[in-house]
Order: sequence, then structure tokens, then C-alpha cells
Amino acid sequence: MLTASTRAQAIAHILWELKKAEKLATLTSIATQAGFAPGANGRTVSTSLKTVRRDWPHLQWWRAVADNGQLDEEQKSYLAEAGFESETVEDGGAAIKSFAEHLMIWEEPSEVVD
Repeated sequence: MLTASTRAQAIAHILWELKKAEKLATLTSIATQAGFAPGANGRTVSTSLKTVRRDWPHLQWWRAVADNGQLDEEQKSYLAEAGFESETVEDGGAAIKSFAEHLMIWEEPSEVVD
């Protein structure tokens, strides 16, 4: 079983990959690539991202997006600054425009560990 610290380190590495590739990734794909389950609504990944933001503030945490591409205002601001466009969605929220085009595609995901 992966510890919270190990998960955060794995996510930090993935965020670095995303930055170099200038791509985004969903919470589920990040968890899969890191080798653990994302949790309900990506909760495990979101919790690990809080650790990443605290311990590695230079990493671009905002590259980890909800599986449906929807954004909160803080994330929308960071993404806009990096050149990613957003659009208003049905419920009045914001989502990444051309979401699928910006997603990182990994060759083979890591094996999920519970």
C-alpha cells in the first residue's frame, strides 16, 4: 500500500512530466500513472495535490484537472496565464476548451496498487 507521502512524490514526478510536455492530465489518469486508485471523485489525488502544493510549490499543480475538465476560479486563472483557454459550460462553470487535445497520453499506465 502506498503512503500519502509516496503518492505525493509520484504525483510531483508526473506534474514535472506534464510541465515539460506542456500538457494537462485528469485526476484519474494521474492516479493510474502513479500506480494507485484515484479515490471517489479523485479525492485521493486531490489530497495528495495539497501536499505537493505545500512541499513543492514550484510545481504546476493546476495541470491536474477534474476528469470532466471543469475548473475552479483559481485553477482557471493559472491555466489562462499558461495559455490554456476555457469556456463556460452548461451549469455556468468553466472547463478547458478543446480539453482532449491538451491531455497527456502515456504509453502504458502503471499497475494500480490499493
